[in-house]
Amino acid sequence: MAINNIPTFPSNTSFSKKVLFGVQKALRKLAEETAAKGGSLVVKIDGEIKDVPAKELLKTLPKQDV
Repeated sequence: MAINNIPTFPSNTSFSKKVLFGVQKALRKLAEETAAKGGSLVVKIDGEIKDVPAKELLKTLPKQDV
């Protein structure tokens, strides 16, 4: 990580990979904050919309690495 938690990427990293990283980071933060409040999130799983406890959803999300 770089200063202020802004990741540094190798110079050959595509813009789309950088955007995908940002979206994944935002979704993980949303799940973490919602889990801390004991809340749930609405997600689509196998074509079905479900209300899932954020703590359970957080277990399925990948860790953030750069």
